Order: sequence, then C-alpha cells, then structure tokens
Amino acid sequence: MAFVEGSHHVTLSVAGAQEDVDFHVKVLGMRLIKRTVLFDGSLPIYHLYYSNAAGDPSSVVTTFPWAQAGFYGKRGTNQAREVLLSVPHDSLDFWHRRLTEHDVEVDNVEVFGQRRLAFRHPSGIEYVFVGNTGDDRVGHAGYGVPPECAIHGIHGVGIHVATPDRMVEFAEESFFSQGRLAEEGDRAALQIGNAKYGNHLELTVNRTDDQGTWGYGAGTYHHFAWNVGNLRNQDEVKFDIEGRGYTDISELKDRKYFKSVYVRTPGGALFELAVTHPEGGWTCDESPKELGTRFQLPEQFEHRREEILARLEPIEI
Repeated sequence: MAFVEGSHHVTLSVAGAQEDVDFHVKVLGMRLIKRTVLFDGSLPIYHLYYSNAAGDPSSVVTTFPWAQAGFYGKRGTNQAREVLLSVPHDSLDFWHRRLTEHDVEVDNVEVFGQRRLAFRHPSGIEYVFVGNTGDDRVGHAGYGVPPECAIHGIHGVGIHVATPDRMVEFAEESFFSQGRLAEEGDRAALQIGNAKYGNHLELTVNRTDDQGTWGYGAGTYHHFAWNVGNLRNQDEVKFDIEGRGYTDISELKDRKYFKSVYVRTPGGALFELAVTHPEGGWTCDESPKELGTRFQLPEQFEHRREEILARLEPIEI
C-alpha cells in the first residue's frame, strides 16, 4: 500500500548566494552539507544544501540563488509561503535574542494557542520557528548556537490558498493525510504520513494577495519535498495521484542525491516525491565529515567545471 513517510527537504529561490550562506550558517547555525548546481536548464545556478547535524531527511533546506541571473518572483496566494522549522520548545527566548542581535526583525506570534517566532530570509521568504518537545532529531551547533537550542529540522510547510477545500480534498483523498491536527480562524493544520515530526501541512486562506509566481525567481518558495521511502512506493504514490485525476505530474528525475517526481497541487504549491539515492545519498561524493567542503558537479557538467565556477557568484564558506 502506498505511503508518505514525512518530509524530505524544502527548496527555495533566494537572491544572493553569500547572504544566503551567511543567513543559514552564521545566523541559524545550520550545517552546509552540499554545494552543487541546479540540474535543470543550461544556466549555471548554485544549489546549496543546509541541514541539522546528520543531514537527516526532514532536516534539509536547499536554495537556488537567482539574483545573479536577474530572476525575481512574487509571493502571493496559491503558493507555498512559510518555511516552518522545528526548534526545542524552551529555546524561543534564545532565538528571539539571537535573531535581534543579528539585525533580523523577529515577531512573537501565537498560532494554535502556542508561541512561535516569525522572521524573514534576506530575500523576503517567510520563516517560522515552531517550538517542539521530544523532537529527537539532533540540531547542528554552529556559530554560537548551543546544542540545546539548535534547529532540529523541518516542522512542515505553510501554504496560502484562495480555495482551501480543494487542497484539503487533495491531502485527505490523494496525499495520505492522517487528519486535521488543528483549526483556527482562516488556518488549518494537517498531518501528512505517520512521522512524528516534520510532516505538518498548514493552510492559510488568502483571498487578498494576487496569485504568486510558480517559476524560478528570487524571494519565493519553489517546492516542498516529501519522503516516499523507496522507488517502488514512489511509483505507487504517483499512480494513486494520477488515478485521482491530478495529471500535472512529472516523470522521474535523477538529482544524484535523490530521485524525484513533482506534482502541482490544486492549492498551487509544488510537491516533490523524493527517494534518497540508495548508493549513499549526500555521502555518495563526500564523506560524512567532509559534507559541503567541496564544490560538486553532476557528471554531465564536470567538463564545464572551470567555466561554471567562473560564472557563479564567489562565496566564502
């Protein structure tokens, strides 16, 4: 029987590469685990990966810095919007101080009766820290972030929709929702798959903003990836979704570290069905201790290494 295990990673279109590295590594304390390039198209664009200590599926934030190419997006409705990250419940005061000290504007917000911290990536993308108790994913302690406060990984994804019923129907009938966790005003939270953490789908009704862009463009969410475990199950999930009539779905794409299928949901957000590559995943080209220390290229681009590096924005790690 087809299943979704939980989240795998989230991918964002950001602006500058250096400011993105500084934000995730020097402010949020995340671990840079991979430096490579976008596989699609011929334009060389970085693909940067950040994670918790182990690079667990459900902990990885990846980014495409598009400002150098002049591609900018527009945040709006019918689009994934919030990057929801899980932190220790009692670390929120630490994070409020730290973000403020790094000149990141941060707000205390209350959602579903619990305090959260809302702030933004330098490119404008909305981030939210959600406090959790008992999340056993090990955060990465870096740049002054102590182990007891470090980011566990992904909490989930926040999506803005003009017609929420269609997205709820998709989640419940075609995407393995385990039911609604909470409802509050114009917001509802659902759980996808059986994982204890990292699998929250939060929907916000938004009929005031214009339609957000779906292509590559700095300042916007590109896609949210769900972990479907293995290639056989990936096929079964895809067939189930297509059998419900959602045929805006891709063929299998090999991303070197994982294999992926993409589906455009009725709420506008792009979902990925991801399977970590059985031959090592992140460690297929670097040892666990070396992750992120070398610029990696897929084989089809290796002969262009010098040209690609010369065209990319230099970054200091």
